[in-house]
Amino acid sequence: MASGLSSGLRTTSFAPENDDARTANWLEAVNLGFHEQRGDPKHLPAEVDACQRDGRILTAVYDDTAPDSALDPAVPVATYATMVNSLNVGGGRLLPAHLVTAVTVRPTHRRRGILRSMITSDLQRAKEAGLALAGLTASEATIYGRFGFGAATSTAEIRMDTRGGLGFTSGTTGSIAVADSAKLRFLAPDIYRAHLERTNGAMGRQHRYWMRASAAWSEESFEPDKALRGVLHYNANGVPDGYAAYKSLGWRTEPHTVKVTDLVAASDDAYRELWRYLGSMDLVDRLTFDAAPVADPLPWMLADRRRYQVTSVDDVLWLRILDTRAALESRHYTGAGSVVLTVRDPLGMADGVWRLDVDGGNAMASPVEAGSAPAGAAAEIDVAALGSLYLGGVSAPTLAAAGGIRGSQAALEVLDALFTAGPAPYCSTHF
Repeated sequence: MASGLSSGLRTTSFAPENDDARTANWLEAVNLGFHEQRGDPKHLPAEVDACQRDGRILTAVYDDTAPDSALDPAVPVATYATMVNSLNVGGGRLLPAHLVTAVTVRPTHRRRGILRSMITSDLQRAKEAGLALAGLTASEATIYGRFGFGAATSTAEIRMDTRGGLGFTSGTTGSIAVADSAKLRFLAPDIYRAHLERTNGAMGRQHRYWMRASAAWSEESFEPDKALRGVLHYNANGVPDGYAAYKSLGWRTEPHTVKVTDLVAASDDAYRELWRYLGSMDLVDRLTFDAAPVADPLPWMLADRRRYQVTSVDDVLWLRILDTRAALESRHYTGAGSVVLTVRDPLGMADGVWRLDVDGGNAMASPVEAGSAPAGAAAEIDVAALGSLYLGGVSAPTLAAAGGIRGSQAALEVLDALFTAGPAPYCSTHF
């Protein structure tokens, strides 16, 4: 029995395998938890292969005391999965991050310590393994703050009126071609890698993204998406540096709408030219995209920026600092300055007092002895607020107004200069 669990429950972690009932039952429990339809056995090998390619480790909690006629006790009452992928922490620096996903607890087994046991023991193991931070994308916004996660990036859902075509303020660069979907599957990872290396806040992607971009899988299933199309941008040297995947929502949709399901650009030119193509398609009145940057350059590229509308903004990446010193020293900084940070962590993983000195993009985080009076600007910060601040997606004064930071005006100004002076973070990857 895992520490902190009620009696009668047991937990185990394992790597996914084909022809393995334990893996199949774990996947079925995830479908149940997220209200998805039951899995089709014919798709199981592909689903397991994707998990293996992602390097996922699965955790399951079982209740062997299920009553007669209840769901097979071999199907877990709770699930949890982890993997490691790269996070751009500014300046092209890629930091390995411990990623948490597929977290479910059956309603019949809540308030029995299951989630707390799974997540606290996992985060401690990740820290001991040398990982500086953890990340997740949250289905519910109220769950993970108490475990020290803070919302760090957001995306905007946008729509654009394209009747008559979108006009742009600058001329075309490079070239555009409709993609061969089968070949896009193999081009997409390299294009995304270039995007990852240039984009603050971008996260390495899972195998399913390439399968969906190439229409081999649909958004809802492992069946091909026959409605999905792809387009590629080539730079002046003929090298692919951007792609978009899109599909019509059908002729019965008024106004006639094309949904952009994914758009990845490794250059500003590619970003503009992909949208130029999408905005020039005949018989289309509206474009929608649910993962645009909040600090989007697109409206500034348009001749008529009023055609661009933001319909909602949603958080994407949540970060949890595990090793404060390693996290602070790993990040690229645009500004310069010094501040003493007292980090408060209810789980005790990131607690401590650190003097952060930044110059030339690099940082040194020196521990401050307990009881010594900090010299210069100083602030106290909750670990969840540090996760939100880490990529620069929110200002220190805003977090101070929310109560996550307590410090002098001078300290808030230094924190802003250090953390938010660079490019706004953008993460379009869910996991």
